[in-house]
Amino acid sequence: MAEKKLSFAIFGNTSKAFNTPQIVEILDYLKAREADIYIEQNFYHVLLKELKKDFSIAGLFEGGNFDVDYVISLGGDGTFLRAAGRVGAKQIPIIGVNMGRLGFLANVTLEAVRDVLDNVYDGKFEIEERAVIQLEADGVTLENCPFALNDIAILKRDNAAMISIKTSVNGKYLVTYLADGLVISTPTGSTAYSLSVGGPIIVPQSGILSMTPVAPHSLNIRPIVISDEAEIKLEVQSRSHNFLAAVDGRSEKLSEGVTLKITKARHTVHIVRVEGQQFFSTLREKLMWGVDTRQI
Repeated sequence: MAEKKLSFAIFGNTSKAFNTPQIVEILDYLKAREADIYIEQNFYHVLLKELKKDFSIAGLFEGGNFDVDYVISLGGDGTFLRAAGRVGAKQIPIIGVNMGRLGFLANVTLEAVRDVLDNVYDGKFEIEERAVIQLEADGVTLENCPFALNDIAILKRDNAAMISIKTSVNGKYLVTYLADGLVISTPTGSTAYSLSVGGPIIVPQSGILSMTPVAPHSLNIRPIVISDEAEIKLEVQSRSHNFLAAVDGRSEKLSEGVTLKITKARHTVHIVRVEGQQFFSTLREKLMWGVDTRQI
């Protein structure tokens, strides 16, 4: 029986193009499998410059203009988040190859890529679904990608004074945060920005979100965890009369007076899970969770 022909869309971090030999090995593997390879246009041109020669692929794409069986993200977690944003509601499984430092989402090492792809072709892998949240301003979704796999952060601009964020959950007033910002995080994002400002680590598929203030004016304000089915409404006031809304790090300036609504998106992000790798082992390996530094 002939092997099933698969197609792949490849995202890459242009600053990681110095890993060109390893990237070429991945492309050669896919070509040997007679896969249809599509490469993000900007990344493709960087590869051409590094290789100083052309190489055959099925085509180029920009943004979310692709329809394939799998997505491969070559870079760190930032590249993975960008790929996930472009995949959107397409439910295409993403293989995250780590060429960065930490690699919570991009958890496939360069040494393991061939084995993971072998398993993909053999159907010996699992798909892990991760919740996504979305942001609306006055009932309208943002022009730039409104969906976040990690977090949505409401932040003051530059060196402006702290902002006021009146917060309601399911129509009931919670509190008014006086702070540099507020991070609303999914379980996936709980080990990212949220963790750095004192938020809790949340196990994936927990069905909850965390809200953590950034540099709050009052020490009585602590992180809070709520159901991911909840509707969060925010009203922001600022001395500069504007603020930033960062959706997985993609910032957009908004004016005070708008009502922000954060809810769980209808779609999830599908991640190809590496065999034998679990969330708790990732915590121990990537964050040195529970390590007694006195013994190092």
